[in-house]
Amino acid sequence: MISQYCSQGHENPSGSRFCLQCGEKLAMVQNGIQPGQTLGDRYCIVRQLGQGGFGRTYLAEDINRFREYCVLKEFAPQVQSAYALEKAEQLFEREAGVLYKLQHPQIPRFRELFRADLDGKGYLFLVQDYVEGQTYYALLNARKQQGMYFNEIEVTQLLLQILPVLEYIHSLGVIHRDISPDNIILRSSDYLPVLIDFGAVKQVAATVALQSQQSNSNASPVTLMGKVGYAPHEQMQLGVAYPHSDLYALAATVLVLLTGKEPQELIDEYSLTWNWLNQINLSQNLGAVLDKMLSQRTDERFQSARQVLQALTNSNTAYIPTPASEMQATLAVAPPHRLPPPQSAPLITSPPSPSPLGKILVIFLLLIGAGFGGWWGANRWLQSSIPPEEEIIPPPPAPEPVEPSVQFSAEEQNRKERLRDRIQQQGINYKFYTALVNQAFWDKYPSQSGRNLSSSPEDATLRTEWDNTADELLDKLELLNLEMRRSLGTYTAQDRDRWKVQVNKRYVSSRALYDLADAAFFKLFPEQRGKNFIKQPIGQVWHALAAEKLNAILAGTAFERIVFEPGAIGKQVSGTLEPGEGKVYIAGLAKDQLMKLDLQADPQVLLSVYSPSGNTILLQDSSDRALSTTLPEKGFYEFVVVSMASEPINYQLNITAENSTPAPIVEPSLPEAITPSP
Repeated sequence: MISQYCSQGHENPSGSRFCLQCGEKLAMVQNGIQPGQTLGDRYCIVRQLGQGGFGRTYLAEDINRFREYCVLKEFAPQVQSAYALEKAEQLFEREAGVLYKLQHPQIPRFRELFRADLDGKGYLFLVQDYVEGQTYYALLNARKQQGMYFNEIEVTQLLLQILPVLEYIHSLGVIHRDISPDNIILRSSDYLPVLIDFGAVKQVAATVALQSQQSNSNASPVTLMGKVGYAPHEQMQLGVAYPHSDLYALAATVLVLLTGKEPQELIDEYSLTWNWLNQINLSQNLGAVLDKMLSQRTDERFQSARQVLQALTNSNTAYIPTPASEMQATLAVAPPHRLPPPQSAPLITSPPSPSPLGKILVIFLLLIGAGFGGWWGANRWLQSSIPPEEEIIPPPPAPEPVEPSVQFSAEEQNRKERLRDRIQQQGINYKFYTALVNQAFWDKYPSQSGRNLSSSPEDATLRTEWDNTADELLDKLELLNLEMRRSLGTYTAQDRDRWKVQVNKRYVSSRALYDLADAAFFKLFPEQRGKNFIKQPIGQVWHALAAEKLNAILAGTAFERIVFEPGAIGKQVSGTLEPGEGKVYIAGLAKDQLMKLDLQADPQVLLSVYSPSGNTILLQDSSDRALSTTLPEKGFYEFVVVSMASEPINYQLNITAENSTPAPIVEPSLPEAITPSP
């Protein structure tokens, strides 16, 4: 059965219409190109990403670039004859060639155009870089499910970061033509917006389709491009587009993000003017900028992205952009504004914050409030001590405060206060932490699973055990660095995809990275071995450890290349492993060489050996000390040693490769150097 995936990578059963995790509408799975199929002897299909009017989009691995992720865009029509296919390819090369010249860090790189024959049909594919992240449309939908949307600070940040991209493409004579929330991705690696799906490519695809259908006609059809409501009238009615046409679509995108409504809901159907002033309140400067960008008269609009940037930054209350490194907190943590209530009351864009004295008073009242026992008490307790700015989801209202003497002893109050202080000092999100402690507590007391402990004397012993469990977990989390602790509760499968790309540039697979993470994780949580923990709260700790091991590999402290001296057939490496630590070695070897390994170490040092393609596992988490085998392929082999001991252990690894000259080591600095990984 073929799984279906949403834009966020969530897996769903075949035939699903909506994502079971985020609710996104899923593209229909079509017959033909399926996951695992290889196109052009190069691109291995991973899954279908989506489907539009001109064909489907696929996530694929580039076999010629060591299985680096890329995106394949299939364009209709699936022309039948070789001649028609050749003509279509020529049109693509002539009309869309300028897009291959675009070199900007916020635009996916266009790699190549290639054709493939499948089941007697010809296909055209455009190949470009894969951008890991979520579209602003997906981000907006996720917020709308919680009654939220984007605020003025966030959309201003978006404008300041995307307008330079438009200025760049316009300077080259390129018009995007299809700007909308689903064609801007918030990239996970740096939280910058990336512009995708240029309308010029779709324009070529549409022209190919029409020319194929009207092959006997000499007419040159005009193909209209753009999304209704986002594209201005000159583009939708006349088929022409200018730089200010993109600016119009960008302003429409901003209003959709601010209101949560589609353009058709904000445009008067008779006058075709935008009516959004009664939906939101904005600063005078931003409101004036959006109005000018959305003018029906083209001569009244800003004519360039530079003019918009100047208008945004030259006002008396100019907005100072947040560094990209801080945007993760802005977009993923800070509570966005709620949707306006059904009545037509004016919306306050920035709700007033309580005074410092008011905050102190609220905290004091909540600290002495009822219900600080177990999960129920800890949740309220921690909630009262974490500023609202740090909450991912606004908490439920706190209960009315009561006398603490009725609830807890002085000893228990002090214990909980110390716990609260430790959580704050470690920078851990309180919602994640209570979920983590709950999981560990319920594992110890299955009969209490799902039950909220009360503040009554009957639950005092269980509350003590809950608090002790929380303290023990904090002892373990203290071993993580501050950045990783702050990220607990936010790690996703997209992080693992990004880590794969990063270690691949060192010719290291994610399998080897995960070996290092597993060693550190199972040292802290040996009871999790053999369990499916990755999607549980405890799995976030594994992710944090994997992120640390990624940094160690990139820094070279947990990674080393083995280079054979000229004329030598062997190499010896050695070191000392701390408990739960490991190291990855790579060596360039040739097919059919006879490779011999000899590991001199304590039995608690485990050894794994992986082939370059990842298709062959020679050893995995093995206590074997020796290996002799004929190598099945050429490339970089991985040797991973990890320690499961409770004290530092020395090791020595001897590698020999006979019968052939070892493959030369290639500097792993090229972005194409991607090692396959499961």
